[in-house]
Amino acid sequence: MSSRFRLWLGLALLLGVVVGVQWAIGWPQLLAPWRTLAPTTLALAVLLASLSYVARAVRVYDYFLPETRGGFAACLKLTLLHNLFNNLLPMRAGEVSFPVLLNRYFAMPLPRSLAGLLWFRLMDLHALAAVALVAVGGHWLNGWQVGLLTLIWLGLPWGLFRWSPTAALAGFGHRLPPRWQDRLTQARAGLPKTPAAFWRAWFWTLSNWLVKLAVFAWILQWFAPMPAAAAWLGAIGGDLTSVLPVHGIAGAGTYEAGVVAALLPFGVPATAALAAAVNLHLFMLGLSLAGGALALGLKIKVKG
Repeated sequence: MSSRFRLWLGLALLLGVVVGVQWAIGWPQLLAPWRTLAPTTLALAVLLASLSYVARAVRVYDYFLPETRGGFAACLKLTLLHNLFNNLLPMRAGEVSFPVLLNRYFAMPLPRSLAGLLWFRLMDLHALAAVALVAVGGHWLNGWQVGLLTLIWLGLPWGLFRWSPTAALAGFGHRLPPRWQDRLTQARAGLPKTPAAFWRAWFWTLSNWLVKLAVFAWILQWFAPMPAAAAWLGAIGGDLTSVLPVHGIAGAGTYEAGVVAALLPFGVPATAALAAAVNLHLFMLGLSLAGGALALGLKIKVKG
């Protein structure tokens, strides 16, 4: 699909959400629960969700040491801007900001930053799947079955690390021209090199997602009664739509579809599921915009 077609389709999805919500619920009725929400409850949700961004910044800072040493503020700024671009731009186009900003703030070689980003995304998908496994399993399976499956799943990244993809890349690299061998060497530097580095990155990944999904699941339950498993899967479903090839502007339409699709099998009424999905999306976008504004105000020292 051409970029122009995707843009028009994205605009159509945005318009469809605006019109569809007005027709099915009405925007005043959909937004009404925010007026009755206790300010302390909303502030707590914002604080906890913000901590998940801090965990992401710590992961970046720790993973790319020693280049990032003394530059945590720059890592936080990078994380907030990266999150903003990912939430606003379609087809994961915002991912481009990650290596660009790492290079700007820390003079990070592109192959290394891209390899690190790929490893982050693999760990992110693994963490999302682990949470989904516990949520679904807790609803339909016995406790010991859930525990066994979760332990096996959590052990997969360690098995991948022990397989040593860096060694495999090194063996493959000997067959490449010298220019590409140099790039591959830089890419290998973007993968975890020690068990300690692996476990720290894994810890910060899991911490980030547990906090973020817990907050998002909690928010879904503000706007519609639903089981905890449904709320967790709804939060995961919305986030996973970011990998789709077509998005509404700022994910409008596709994000809601992912949340609703996860809630309907649990018996949540379609109208209530849509209202909860739209309100969660509004919270996420508001938080992303606030984080982006904060990032623009952060004064940092650029290295390199």
